[in-house]
Amino acid sequence: MEINVGDTIKLKKQHPCGSKEWEVLRVGADFRIKCRGCGHQIMIARKLLEKNIKEIL
Repeated sequence: MEINVGDTIKLKKQHPCGSKEWEVLRVGADFRIKCRGCGHQIMIARKLLEKNIKEIL
C-alpha cells in the first residue's frame, strides 16, 4: 500500500470527535497521523494502520 506524507486517509472507525479522515504527517515503520476534525495527533504502527484504512483520498 502506497501512503505518502500529506495524503488524507479515511479509517474504518471514527475518532471520538466524529471525524474519520486523517492527514499523514510522517511515514516509516510507524505513522504520525493528525485528525482532520480536531487536530489530535497520534503515532500508529504501519501494520495496524494498513489494516484499518478504508480508502486513501
